[in-house]
Amino acid sequence: MRGTEPRNRVLYAAAAVLLDYPDVRVRGLLPTLRAALAEQAGPLPRLLEATAAQIADDDEPVACRRYVDTFDLSRRHALHLSYWTDGDTRRRGETLGRFKQRYRDSGWLVDLGGELPDFLPLVLEFTARVDYAVGRSLLAEYRASLELLRIELAADAPVYAPVLEAVCGTLPGPSPTSRAEAMALAGPPVEQVGLEPFDPRLLPLAEATPPQNRSGRTVTQGAH
Repeated sequence: MRGTEPRNRVLYAAAAVLLDYPDVRVRGLLPTLRAALAEQAGPLPRLLEATAAQIADDDEPVACRRYVDTFDLSRRHALHLSYWTDGDTRRRGETLGRFKQRYRDSGWLVDLGGELPDFLPLVLEFTARVDYAVGRSLLAEYRASLELLRIELAADAPVYAPVLEAVCGTLPGPSPTSRAEAMALAGPPVEQVGLEPFDPRLLPLAEATPPQNRSGRTVTQGAH
């Protein structure tokens, strides 16, 4: 797998940008992103190029409206990995704490930029730029979340579906072909008294969030 690390770092960095809010900052990164993808061989970079080309071709208001409709106003397209497995439960707070601890253990300070630590673009950026091994372990641990999101986007959002297809394509083994197969990757449900059961039809975010500029997220090495 070491031989694929340089290519995967490029793919994860590109996917992190493409899954972020397509404001002026993100659109300004697209030429560099597309040039980097053009240097990579294989089908996965071409998937990301398809999304990058669509975002670049659209006017900014159109691209931003599509992003909001896809990710902020839909319950079916969670970009927060633990939401697919924990939902809005007390258990999720512990899970988010574990995400933060994984970042701290890497020896870097991670500015969440107002996002939760399981926000997929943040996890991808961390994997690409900071700690590839830890980031990959998070992606593998939440493979079920990624695959469920991939399936939902394939049905609802053709512009963004290729990004998840590319990310899932970097992970070992074939992708599941159905929601049931994807959910099975998470293992048996954990029963806890007082917690709502996992129901993918209700996911993701319980409350829609307004459009926002998600720029300014940074990672810096140093003390915690």
